[in-house]
Amino acid sequence: MKRIFSLFLYLPLVLAAQNQLPYTFTITHSAERTEVKDQAATGTCWTFATNSFIESELLRLGKGEHDISEMFNVRVTYPEKAWFYVRAGGKTQFGPGSLGHDVINAIREHGMVPESAYVGKQGGSGQHDHSELDAVLEAFVKPLAERQNLSEYWIEALNGILDAYLGKIPQNFSYQGRTYTPLEFRDAMGIKPDDYVNITSFSHRPFYQKIVLEVPDNFSRGTFDNIPIEELYRIAVWALENGFTVSWDADVSEPGFSFSEGIAILPEKGTPKTDIFSKPVTEKKVDQEIRQQGYNSHATTDDHLMHLVGIAKDQNGARWFVMKNSWGTGNKGEGYQYVSEAYFKMKTIAITLHKEGLPKELKKKLGY
Repeated sequence: MKRIFSLFLYLPLVLAAQNQLPYTFTITHSAERTEVKDQAATGTCWTFATNSFIESELLRLGKGEHDISEMFNVRVTYPEKAWFYVRAGGKTQFGPGSLGHDVINAIREHGMVPESAYVGKQGGSGQHDHSELDAVLEAFVKPLAERQNLSEYWIEALNGILDAYLGKIPQNFSYQGRTYTPLEFRDAMGIKPDDYVNITSFSHRPFYQKIVLEVPDNFSRGTFDNIPIEELYRIAVWALENGFTVSWDADVSEPGFSFSEGIAILPEKGTPKTDIFSKPVTEKKVDQEIRQQGYNSHATTDDHLMHLVGIAKDQNGARWFVMKNSWGTGNKGEGYQYVSEAYFKMKTIAITLHKEGLPKELKKKLGY
């Protein structure tokens, strides 16, 4: 696997030279990261984004460059998801989506494996396609959730479906001249799940307390530190300026979010669509109240997980995040996008990062 520093540093020059965007970006901070992947025909952005984050953590921790299996997380998480769904009588979310903390939970409970040890079945296309798997799993669990007097066999049957479509979980594997179990590999890589924190910002719950994030994909009822959006933004900036990266959960349904253009902006209401990507536009002023209104009205929803890997400044000195997506490299940013401050503040659902990536005063305030 090839690290792509040269492409990343060259990216803003490419965009400016080809007049593909009305901005000229200069990279100010760039964290180590691995190559862009493609989640293809799956709803598993959560494992691709968080694994990308974990791969950057391995680089930051001096463990070298490793390609960690996304499908291992999917395989070990589905039984948990099905259990919650069936036991709740079908009143919880069941589907391919999850959140970043579900990867951390998978690492805690099951360990992790390299891609070479567990690719997951891809079919003839050579890419992941879970359309049939998703349909089969839904058809399997829905009647179980409505049934009384369940036998003990349904978990075994579920595992049979998952093994057929994804492959059996490796009990041990060889990697770089050594043999590991998934838990031994996690420990050898130095990943400590309790070192990672989840942070959100919604004012309908008290700040500076842990809350259950109320989005459908939070099937496991994970808790998040709830803080004001200005402080959440400051955490992301501080982390990236100090060599950490950030797993980012956000709404990507806005007209100003364009993978093809390699940008995410939040234009003021009434901005002509033809102007959004053809010239610099004035963006909305975002505060806690307007952000909360978007969440309350379902204008802001939990859509997609991504990976923040750097900071850039545009020609006017405005700060942008550099985001690594998991939709392949077929866009103007070759898999990357620039995210404006306004977009981040309005559309962030939550972030995950190492606790040492918190500014000192906020780390103390949150009890880390």
